[in-house]
Amino acid sequence: MSQGGDHEETVDLLVIGSGAGALSAAVTAAHLGLQVTVVEKEPLFGGTTAWSGGWMWIPRNPLAVAAGIQEDLDGPRHYLRATLGGAACDAAQDRLESFLAHGPAMVAFHQAHTALRFIDGNTIPDFHGRAEGAREGGRSVCAAPFDAARLGTLMHALRPPRDILSFLGMSIGSDLRHFQRANRAADSFRYVAGRVLRHGLDHLTHGQGRLRMGGNALVAALLASAQALGVRLLAGQAARELLREKASSGRVTGALVQGPHGTQRISARRGVVLACGGFPGDATRQAQLFPHVAQGGSHHSAAPASNTGDGLRLAEHIGAALDTTLADAGAWAPVSRVPRADGRFAHFPHLVERGKPGLIAVDARGERFVDEAGNYHSFMRALFARTPPGQPVQAWLIADHRFQRRYGLGFAKPWPFPLRELLANGYLQRAGTPEALAHQCGIDPAGLARTLARTNAAAAQGHDPDFGRGETAYDRMQGDAEHSGPNRCVAPIVQAPFYAVRIVPGSLGTFAGVKTDAHARALDARGEPIDGLYVAGNDMASERGGHYPSGGITLGPAMTFGYILAHHAAGRPLDKAG
Repeated sequence: MSQGGDHEETVDLLVIGSGAGALSAAVTAAHLGLQVTVVEKEPLFGGTTAWSGGWMWIPRNPLAVAAGIQEDLDGPRHYLRATLGGAACDAAQDRLESFLAHGPAMVAFHQAHTALRFIDGNTIPDFHGRAEGAREGGRSVCAAPFDAARLGTLMHALRPPRDILSFLGMSIGSDLRHFQRANRAADSFRYVAGRVLRHGLDHLTHGQGRLRMGGNALVAALLASAQALGVRLLAGQAARELLREKASSGRVTGALVQGPHGTQRISARRGVVLACGGFPGDATRQAQLFPHVAQGGSHHSAAPASNTGDGLRLAEHIGAALDTTLADAGAWAPVSRVPRADGRFAHFPHLVERGKPGLIAVDARGERFVDEAGNYHSFMRALFARTPPGQPVQAWLIADHRFQRRYGLGFAKPWPFPLRELLANGYLQRAGTPEALAHQCGIDPAGLARTLARTNAAAAQGHDPDFGRGETAYDRMQGDAEHSGPNRCVAPIVQAPFYAVRIVPGSLGTFAGVKTDAHARALDARGEPIDGLYVAGNDMASERGGHYPSGGITLGPAMTFGYILAHHAAGRPLDKAG
């Protein structure tokens, strides 16, 4: 890794950004013989990917095939048509077919030629279990755990795990179940104790934990591969302008890059890749594309604040077209605002605890509005639909003492962790009765009482007559397999004191972005490819039309289109990769 200065250089491929799409493109291109430079404006590599779960939705992937899970392309095609709608599928048919056809080859390539290894998601269900073509597993893979010490000094330039989601700064991924049950199961307690000990020893020798999981492992493995293949990695370098052969037309030939020591001109013989992470930190574009922001509301993304839409602006400036006509411009997720000691707020995404038995989500009337165990994007769609115009988009997660001490509630961790600070700063609300809790939160007490009476009566029998909670495979995966009741996703809420956390609109990233073709080439207003300009990750307009069919539907296409565009830039046919 180097910092650069006032000079010019020429490479084959210039990659702007350092998340999954960027690094997949860089590593693949370098393996194919191209000279590659990656520039990242932050001092740390990894972008949103480094904070993610690291899951990739790749139907027909090699790990599923090896386990005997067989399906042809019609399976995921039917599922996408059912969840996206026919119009969205038709509009993005070429890109969807490219993704489905080459995703398995992308996984095989990385297994054979890079440091990246995978664990299977053969038991991870699709989000929408009632949709035609849905599967209860076999379409997902995740980055395997990775020893960050293999990066050498570059280890300190890897974005660390997100503090608000980690425990003592540890990277948590496929072992999350052990952390969730360490307060009540001896095997999990021993596992977590061992990890804590290892983490402490790593801090003594390396200044940070070595074991990385999920998205952090994905970035670490790709960075190690980039190093081994001679990719030049430049941190603290922001792309300011794309260069073309002619002032207003012609092939994209590089970029001007601004760093702490000046500006450098990087020419790129085969093209430039924009993979800057979309626009979750761009308040202006949020106001243009997020309806709840346009109506005066707020938005609290869980992605890095530095993802401010640089790639979209660079592309627009040279005439690339954006697709903003999507079903949703963002990958919605409910978040709660956690007060920091310095007066700022962190944004905690509620991705896990909503499916556990003994929790409901209610609006200001005290009424449920969604299957709480369902996926985060659909949860927020339901909340948006439920909120009257002009009213703040917000809801409350309601649970009892048993639930909070067993599972935790948002950032309020379970027993034996104390709650005093979170009660004092108002993040967590607690009261002796549901009615008192409702008064504290501004919820209609009578409405909440009616909802609890109805929900508790049905939950005692293992049912949810209102939303069918626990009826899909995804719901059941989110529930508690060790729950003693007949439905692992529901339980009565009866044990005082009662708790609540307010949730507000957030996102894990953005969907609106640059229009591209099946090779990930940027398109202009006429729909023609802009020669030499590729787009990957969240800078690329969602090929799903702003829908969210399954977990890993962002990283899966990001990794795949990075792989695809690298072959196109290298002039190599995809069917002969590796």
